Amino acid sequence: MDRNMEFYGNRALHLEDEFTSLQASKILTILACSAPHPGSLDISDLWRWISEQLASRKPEVVDVVVQEVESLLRVRQFRIPFWNTQNAIKELVFNLDKSTSTPQMQYQIIFCLWLLTFEPEIASKINKLYDIIPKLTEIAKAAVKEKVIRVAIATLKNLVEKAPSENLAAMLVAKLLPFTENLSTRKWSDPDILEDIDYVKERLQENFQSLTTFEQYASEVETGKLEWTPPHKSETFWKENASRLEENNFQLLRQLARILSTATSPVILSVAANDIGQYSKYASKQGKRVLQEVGAKQRVMELMTHEDQDVRYQALAAVQKYMHQAWYVSYIFSKC
Repeated sequence: MDRNMEFYGNRALHLEDEFTSLQASKILTILACSAPHPGSLDISDLWRWISEQLASRKPEVVDVVVQEVESLLRVRQFRIPFWNTQNAIKELVFNLDKSTSTPQMQYQIIFCLWLLTFEPEIASKINKLYDIIPKLTEIAKAAVKEKVIRVAIATLKNLVEKAPSENLAAMLVAKLLPFTENLSTRKWSDPDILEDIDYVKERLQENFQSLTTFEQYASEVETGKLEWTPPHKSETFWKENASRLEENNFQLLRQLARILSTATSPVILSVAANDIGQYSKYASKQGKRVLQEVGAKQRVMELMTHEDQDVRYQALAAVQKYMHQAWYVSYIFSKC
């Protein structure tokens, strides 16, 4: 790209006239994509401008810039700079979440995610930061267009191939395994879809067999997708594993507290309150202190007045377990 063209093009991006700035972005995109040595280009200003436009309330503007992202991400050297652009991925995923998102827009955005996930650095972090595995799974389940399912599965395949340890457990939590088993029985016009489906399904089956019960539980907590799976109610599970919530500076316990503070789903709140109560029965003295420091104890007490009956019940039960354990410890010490 000619340096003068790059300079004047970048200036044109920031003109008040929307038509001119959009035309400038198209020209800069074409020039960047056709550059003989893309690794030597600095398109950070273009990426920042695109990131801002992804937040536009005008569908026609978003449509243009998503097409530009598609084109630019085909060039591998441009992927990490886009990933590192403030709010770029956030706004891209937000547009995927919009209820007004058309099948074509879904396809285009997921295509962008597919290109990004060829990079191991991105594949290892994108779900943890932007929760894309359950999003892609739900979109594929609801999709009518075969091409939307195809690109969603292809993206999930990339996540498995490039960063299996970071993504397989989250896929099991998102119930991707039964979905891929269902997809593998359908007829497809494109045989490549079935290859990708079978690959993801087989890797999930292998991982499911090797995951311990605690690893499955930890994946639920890490993703925030809590459900009434067997470990939550198992006394044996908590007796054997409660102390593991204290590993890595109480990482899982702190995540449970975050879920309690941010979740709105009554089911998730009920399960989280239950888990805090179960943990309290076996918590160390330091663990009890952490519960107070992160606000989990206070939050559980607040949930005793929640509008949902089961949330109230689980919160009350958790407080009772906490108070009983505190009394029991005091009683034991008084006898020493």
